[in-house]
Amino acid sequence: MPDQKKRSDCPVSCTLDVFGDKWSLLIIRDLMFTKSCTYGDFQKSEEKIATNILASRLKALEENGVIRKSQHPESKAKVLYTLTEKGIDLLPLIVEINLWGDKYFEIPKQLEAVITEIKEDKPGFISRKMSELKDSITV
Repeated sequence: MPDQKKRSDCPVSCTLDVFGDKWSLLIIRDLMFTKSCTYGDFQKSEEKIATNILASRLKALEENGVIRKSQHPESKAKVLYTLTEKGIDLLPLIVEINLWGDKYFEIPKQLEAVITEIKEDKPGFISRKMSELKDSITV
């Protein structure tokens, strides 16, 4: 990880330095839940991230060890992005953000099943999902 100037030694501040913008969290979300893993997949998300922002956030997440890139097995022109173990460890945070959002916003129909599953057994959901994500990085 490159040397970065920290605003402070506060864990919240240091963490926000790594992924404290909306685009980075959405990239992490996509890698966790929608299996988006190429540059083009991220561009297709409904949030419509600009290409320069996407490139910048992918680079920063990679430099901070949250994601890694590798060659796409089917196309030399594509790169695959996957979460590292450090990135996977963000799952409990993403789960809590989803629950907070469910409390205060209308949740899209396609997320209702996941939110229900989390509410019914949050520890079990986190454990299963983390295992699934970790298995995908060792394959």
